[in-house]
Amino acid sequence: MDLLQLNLNWGLISLVLFSAISLLQLLYYWGIFSRLAFYNRQEREQSQTHPVSVIICARDEAGNLARNLPGVLFQQYPSSHELIVVNHNSQDDTRYLLEEFKKTFKGLQIVNLEHEAKGIPGKKYPLSIGIKEADHEILLLTDADCVPASEHWLFKMQNAYQPGIEVVLGYGPYVKKPGLLNKLIRFETYHTALQYLSYALAGMPYMGVGRNLSYKRQLFINNKGFSAINHLPGGDDDLFINKVANKTNTAVVLDPEAFTLSEAKKTFGDWFRQKQRHYSTGKYYSSKFKWLLGTYSLSLFLYYPAFITALIFSDWRLVLAIFGIRFISQGIIQYKSMQQLQEKDLWAWWWLFDIWMFLYYCIFAPAIWKKPRQNWA
Repeated sequence: MDLLQLNLNWGLISLVLFSAISLLQLLYYWGIFSRLAFYNRQEREQSQTHPVSVIICARDEAGNLARNLPGVLFQQYPSSHELIVVNHNSQDDTRYLLEEFKKTFKGLQIVNLEHEAKGIPGKKYPLSIGIKEADHEILLLTDADCVPASEHWLFKMQNAYQPGIEVVLGYGPYVKKPGLLNKLIRFETYHTALQYLSYALAGMPYMGVGRNLSYKRQLFINNKGFSAINHLPGGDDDLFINKVANKTNTAVVLDPEAFTLSEAKKTFGDWFRQKQRHYSTGKYYSSKFKWLLGTYSLSLFLYYPAFITALIFSDWRLVLAIFGIRFISQGIIQYKSMQQLQEKDLWAWWWLFDIWMFLYYCIFAPAIWKKPRQNWA
């Protein structure tokens, strides 16, 4: 009798736990992520063109600049704009390459920095110098390894500004290439965007990505730039936006012509080091978003162990019914969201990527408390 009672208890506990995790997942998917999935992009009746300063920080990026800078310089934009490239202590041919570009493109402004800023790791110092040198109020940021998806990138991003808007969030996917690693990297990038873009559309912006990000110069000045995070290697995009963005001053641009494209890492080791650096800033988010993002991540991590446990100890028919509801809901949201972000080729694999997320958190979770390297990028 005691053994039977114990089995019943385990069955009830495992079913309740799995049900609770599934319900939590459904709340995130339908309550938040559906904002991106079912977003109705509408063309503005009256477009506008503001003066814009595009800023790129580069360090030993001669190869990437040679490939990608023309895509920024050849933007179709009728209003005043400039491109500022901050060359931060490069040891390759970056300086000479930029000087050659300057001969043809008079709107290119070159800032050569030949020293490090003591106690300010990462690229916050060169980016701050670039912002200081900017002539225009609207700043549009991207990286040396990124190229605009179209010649209308600049126009589409700045067109999101209207009265009250001070931050514009864009999307920066990776180029589609054959191979499993490319798909894993692209799915992780998409999954991150699913979160920060959906939260922004729900009126809770918490981060942006420096590959495609815009904000106003005065907003930067009013918040004393990066002074609060100068001691951290990263955070020039996500932590700054976490501090200054709110539901009334932030807009999102989902037009594929406004995306920026970059090459994914070629080896798992390079990707691992990149993600370690990115995740090291998460601990500095506001308490609200640490709780929201942490709860979602924990539910992903626990979902499949809870599913297997419930299958073993509880009524498998009820367990599979709950699984099916979550599976169908997630499939719909994933399909519509991937469609929005031009990642539809990943949809056939989303259920495998969903299982992969358990391993993903096992691999990258230590980066949250591990001290990051003090590198530039």
